[in-house]
Amino acid sequence: MTQKNTSGVNKDIAPEEREELLNVLKARFEKNMHRHQEIEWEDVHAKLDANPQKLWSLNEMEKSSGEPDVVGYDKEMDEYIFYDCSAESPKGRRSVCYDREALEARKKHKPENSAMNMATAMGIELLTEEQYRELQKLEDFDKKTSSWVQTPANIRKLGGALFCDRRYDTVFVYHNGADSYYGARGFRGSLRV
Repeated sequence: MTQKNTSGVNKDIAPEEREELLNVLKARFEKNMHRHQEIEWEDVHAKLDANPQKLWSLNEMEKSSGEPDVVGYDKEMDEYIFYDCSAESPKGRRSVCYDREALEARKKHKPENSAMNMATAMGIELLTEEQYRELQKLEDFDKKTSSWVQTPANIRKLGGALFCDRRYDTVFVYHNGADSYYGARGFRGSLRV
């Protein structure tokens, strides 16, 4: 049976594309063991085999240059946690405002999409500020770009949104109007499998 997300998009990937993705994920996993010590690829692979819709989401992350990789394991939920681990904010997800409301509010020079819309369509979630800081403990990310992060409702209600980056060997969190967008700002996602 073909699985579809809420927008009616086919969530299956072709067998050859599936194998190619699994090979890329395995190679990245083995090259970056510092991100997931004490986790075995065979266990991750078994979870991916049991959850093909999650593999579709990982493929969407990969196609947009996110370079997803395992960054942890939640024992209580029995889930592996993937984050986008590209050195800079994923190229295929830049020049977007924060959410649909911000996109619709722009009268001129609208971006093509928003971070929240894209994440929902991909079946992933934007990193929280806490998750972003956890990621930055693994290695240095976003030294030239920045990434939108989930924004608390009270800030968003007032028209703002948060983004983070790494400068001067420090992780910074900033604010901007949610309708702003820049060529060097995208978003990083998380996925649990």
